[in-house]
Amino acid sequence: MIDEIKSLSNLLFDDIVAIRRHLHMYPELSFKEEKTSRYIKSILKKWNIDFTEGYVNTGILVVLEGCSPKSKCVALRADFDALPIIEENEISYCSKNIGVMHACGHDAHTASMLGALKILDDTKESWNGTIKFIFQPAEERLPGGAKQMIAEGVLENPSVDNIIAQHVLPELEVGKVGFRPGIYMASTDEIYIEITGIGGHAALPQNYNNPIISSSTLIIQLNNLFLKKEHLNSIFAIGFIEGNGSTNVIPNKVNLMGTFRALDEDFRIKSHRKIQAIVDRVAKDHNVQIDLDIRSGYPALFNDIQFTEKNILNAGKYLGENNVVKLPIRMTAEDFSYFANASPSCFYRLGTGNQAKGITHGLHTSKFNIDEEALRVGMGLIAFLAIS
Repeated sequence: MIDEIKSLSNLLFDDIVAIRRHLHMYPELSFKEEKTSRYIKSILKKWNIDFTEGYVNTGILVVLEGCSPKSKCVALRADFDALPIIEENEISYCSKNIGVMHACGHDAHTASMLGALKILDDTKESWNGTIKFIFQPAEERLPGGAKQMIAEGVLENPSVDNIIAQHVLPELEVGKVGFRPGIYMASTDEIYIEITGIGGHAALPQNYNNPIISSSTLIIQLNNLFLKKEHLNSIFAIGFIEGNGSTNVIPNKVNLMGTFRALDEDFRIKSHRKIQAIVDRVAKDHNVQIDLDIRSGYPALFNDIQFTEKNILNAGKYLGENNVVKLPIRMTAEDFSYFANASPSCFYRLGTGNQAKGITHGLHTSKFNIDEEALRVGMGLIAFLAIS
């Protein structure tokens, strides 16, 4: 099957590049992907492939049956939302939706999975089982499309035995892929804090209780907590401070926003309590009111060890063992973790960088792009993994 899949990948390559470029030109933000969804469905209709629509409004599911369809069910997932970034690439397919950009490669994920779908549809007499293709909206914004699609039954009827997803990685050269069995990515929580003191004229300290001082103390104490040795596999960072005072005006309130990330759910819950305890202590010591809002986001992403090791072996067969690398843990987050919690999973990275061509810019940047040869690798590999 490897030679046949590679041959079909080569035949489809130009079409998949064109699909990816169209998606790149017309990106849409999370929960607003109506045109993207219509475009994907137009391709499926052109290929005479049945689908179910309406998951989280714009999500799409294709169920493809091979021989012995009840023998196993594997799901593949691709996300298709974009980011609020102004693209700065000088390319013919630059974003036409100013201020919105496919800066995380979701256009490539979707195009690659469409290629895999066409390959497997054309060869369904040659493989066993059932494959679900999940086209998911809203990965980039809480609460995430994955959790809602699961709640709406996308993994049922038939139930999924395993699920696979690939994600672009510009740090990895095109032609290579990366895997990590076990824990791979962090959970993510949003932190919102409001400190209320007493404002006033800066020259009259007897009349005010400066919330900026309280917020400074709070930031330092929280930062110090997560610098301790037992907290090294986590990140706490405040990225926003707003006081709206002036040179001689002490504000009534200060607002803070930040992120907390962890690799273990028990540690995550315990850390929430520790954050609250520090907030309470600073509020008491400074005689201010502090309101803490921890908005729980995506859980940590755990790749099933046995299933991932199987995919590593199969990726080596498809690409050559020298093109399969082991990845380090990342403290970024992914809502694919909800799928991973629901079914044994493998979330791997597709190399898209090319130093010689200057394709080196990172994810979520205004000049991110991919070497489109990655699409040839991506559609063929994920098709092969799905049936192996």
